[in-house]
Amino acid sequence: MDSRAERTMTRNLTALLAGASGLVGGECLKRLVESAEYGRVIVVTRRDLGAPARHPKVTQLVIDFERLGDERDVLRAHHVFCALGTTIRKAGSKARFQRVDYEYPLHLAQLARMNDARHFSIVSALGASRSSPFFYSRVKGDVEQGLRAMRWPSLAIFRPSVIAGERGESRPLERASEHLLRLAPATWRPVAASDIAAAMVAVAIESPPDVTIIESRDIAVRARSSR
Repeated sequence: MDSRAERTMTRNLTALLAGASGLVGGECLKRLVESAEYGRVIVVTRRDLGAPARHPKVTQLVIDFERLGDERDVLRAHHVFCALGTTIRKAGSKARFQRVDYEYPLHLAQLARMNDARHFSIVSALGASRSSPFFYSRVKGDVEQGLRAMRWPSLAIFRPSVIAGERGESRPLERASEHLLRLAPATWRPVAASDIAAAMVAVAIESPPDVTIIESRDIAVRARSSR
């Protein structure tokens, strides 16, 4: 199915979303449910999301990501949205962080691609680079490279700075950074989770060919174009 045909559909596309319990993923779920372009939203999550997953459009799969391959047959969608992510502090170790932010996204992408998904969107990070001196940024760079190697028909990589929004968990360092960076140059300013989600959905519907990288300073512009 080519991207032009996809764009003409109404309520016919299927979205696959991972990370809906997080800040950006939760916003993505809202927008996918509201979008007339998507008739079904498959949510892959480690715990029951409650009310947000009760919408008629939504199919919730509560699974162990270590056994994601067991669910391959149901991971069928036109577009995949990956908002998986944690912090080293919350993960408890670098190894566990790498598992959540690198291994899980790539495994999800591999399975969805085998099922003929056409577009993949991922929340990466400002400064992501395989050559970065910072472990966090190297992991983000590695996952970007892994996705590129799969040769997706359409791949969108979003690189936000600090993500702003009301979290269900306490992240004091991120909250402090959010306040400090509000007056920084555009490249470093916090980006609203709602803008990231809106931009992800807008770009997925457009499904530009090859690789599209949306840097932090451009995310709000993409979000506004979807309204």
